[in-house]
Amino acid sequence: MNVVILQPSYVPWRGYFHQIAKADLFIFYDDVQYDKHGWRNRNRVKTINGTCWMTIPVHAHGAVEDGLPIARVRMDDRVDWRARHWRMLCQAYGKAPYFGVYREMLEGFYARRDAYLADFTIETTVQLTRALGIRHTRFARSSEYTGITGTKTDRLISLLTRVGCTRYISGPSARDYLERDKLEQAGIALEFMAYDYPEYPQLYPPFDPQVSIIDLLAMTGPDAMRYVDRGWAEVRGGGGTP
Repeated sequence: MNVVILQPSYVPWRGYFHQIAKADLFIFYDDVQYDKHGWRNRNRVKTINGTCWMTIPVHAHGAVEDGLPIARVRMDDRVDWRARHWRMLCQAYGKAPYFGVYREMLEGFYARRDAYLADFTIETTVQLTRALGIRHTRFARSSEYTGITGTKTDRLISLLTRVGCTRYISGPSARDYLERDKLEQAGIALEFMAYDYPEYPQLYPPFDPQVSIIDLLAMTGPDAMRYVDRGWAEVRGGGGTP
């Protein structure tokens, strides 16, 4: 069974969804320490003024120092960030060819009233996954599993073993710290992602690959997965790759 474990992120980029597509089981790693300057509460979109950040304000004072897990980070609703982000998306992608197809879903994101960041980002990621046409992947949260022990690679193996993983699919940056020999001893094959994606039509050139999946959906609609997984069309019985 192919398993991917990643921290939940806000409207992630296409590489995140590529990993989801390759997984039989995708686990949101929500019981590890919140990282203040990562992708947990922010992402980037293309606008007429260039690439801009959308950031969800959170109550994370002391989170890093106190080791607060991602699942316990609350969103800060003293500022109406939902309305601001929705306006930004409408302004950025109102003229995109497929924005109207996903408008109701996206507007629904900002009608949600989740208290916790992870609840919001996990649910919206699952909805984006289904909008991309990825149906086979099952989802879970690491916080659902009790008795997971160890740190770093050992903790990862404890979780992978619990769910019956035979192949672990990891991002390329993990090459620097994953203890591959331990995975091998546990009988778990290891695959590293290669983020090599074609360009697609974008508003407001030049092309920027490091933006939210919303950009790809708004611009390419039902063809989006062909710009994520080069083998997707053939696997699903469609046409060729872009």
